[in-house]
Amino acid sequence: MSESFTLKQVAEHKEVDQGLYIVIDSDVYKLDTFVDEHPGGAKILKRMGGKDASKQFWKYHNESVLKKYAPKLKIGSVKEEAKL
Repeated sequence: MSESFTLKQVAEHKEVDQGLYIVIDSDVYKLDTFVDEHPGGAKILKRMGGKDASKQFWKYHNESVLKKYAPKLKIGSVKEEAKL
């Protein structure tokens, strides 16, 4: 079962030792165990930690990449936050 996260909760996981979460199209991915495997290097993942990386992801990847890695790395989705 996947969890729901706020963007603030995702932002709290911006470092590898904090779990290194990123958001792609409202889905949350935990990349701390994938950083060293990333073909493009760890640097870009670390730079995007705790943020919405959708724009950067789609610039360099296609849908097949998500299909391949989502089962292993996706941990939930971003929930709508109440607006005051």
